[in-house]
Amino acid sequence: MSALALSVLLSLVSAVAYASGAILQERVAANTPDRPYAPLHHGMWWAAVSLNGVGAVLHVAALAYGPLSLVQPLGALTIVFALPMAALFVGRRAGRTAWRGAIMAAVGLAGLLALTGGTDPRSLDGAERLILAGATFGGVGLLFLTAQLVGRPAVRSVLLAAAAGAAFGIASVFTKTVAVDWTSGSPSAQVPNLLVIAVLAVVGLLLSQASYRGAGLAAPLATVTVVNPVVAAAVGLTLFGEEFRYGVTGTVLALCAGALTAGGLILLTMGRPGDPRDESESSSSRTGAGRSPHGAGPRPGTSSDRDATRSEVVEGVDVGAVTRPRTHLEVEMRSRAVAGGA
Repeated sequence: MSALALSVLLSLVSAVAYASGAILQERVAANTPDRPYAPLHHGMWWAAVSLNGVGAVLHVAALAYGPLSLVQPLGALTIVFALPMAALFVGRRAGRTAWRGAIMAAVGLAGLLALTGGTDPRSLDGAERLILAGATFGGVGLLFLTAQLVGRPAVRSVLLAAAAGAAFGIASVFTKTVAVDWTSGSPSAQVPNLLVIAVLAVVGLLLSQASYRGAGLAAPLATVTVVNPVVAAAVGLTLFGEEFRYGVTGTVLALCAGALTAGGLILLTMGRPGDPRDESESSSSRTGAGRSPHGAGPRPGTSSDRDATRSEVVEGVDVGAVTRPRTHLEVEMRSRAVAGGA
């Protein structure tokens, strides 16, 4: 097996591990909303950390055998693998929009794979590493502070996920640097780089965990998988001297493939696993199950009769039953604030 093929295989297995960890992280975020960053008491979170660790080790091994501009885009397959895995293990079906996005992302990544060419490995000098580390910590900090000022959970989630993706991407850049320098220099000289990698990895893990709070699985994960390879591949192409095959033509085709991948990931954020719009048929069948065979109304003992005797708050609307005959039921719609005050 060639070094490039081994790099691709390691990247694929790494993506599966990352997808598994992301599914567990989202479940932990849903179960522990009061601990957005590090729910240390939750065993499932430690399982997610372990899976992310396995993915990181495989990712490092892939970087040792392949170019950064190839390994990082393959990491975007994490969201593609997460769709069927979430449906299989968590019971979240992916709708047509999500699957279209997955196919687009896979085709785009295949294009990047075909166009990526290897170069002689090189490293960053001391000044380049210092500037890159400073710019990364500054950018991640700015995104984090901006997320704290945003009121909308979806926007806050995307900002935190973007910060996590940037941290992971630059950690990969430093990992590639360490892999190149490890055999040519003293291992002790790599201690500063290893510290930067460790800090960026921890920061990325905590920010990604926080990004799943109130946002589901697909949107934060897709943001991380877009920002991560874009940041790392940009550094690889500009600082490491990596390039695409066929000169300018190959570069243009690679940009088109990247745009196709990005479009697919955007569709994935729109078609979230478990989206109620994707389960309309299931909802219709469940509604029909509560009716009588002749359509004359609900069968006795079904949830429709029970709903008439209790109030329920759904999507910020309180639907309260009143003590009148069924033919004169009145529905009171009150705001979330009024319902909470009651």
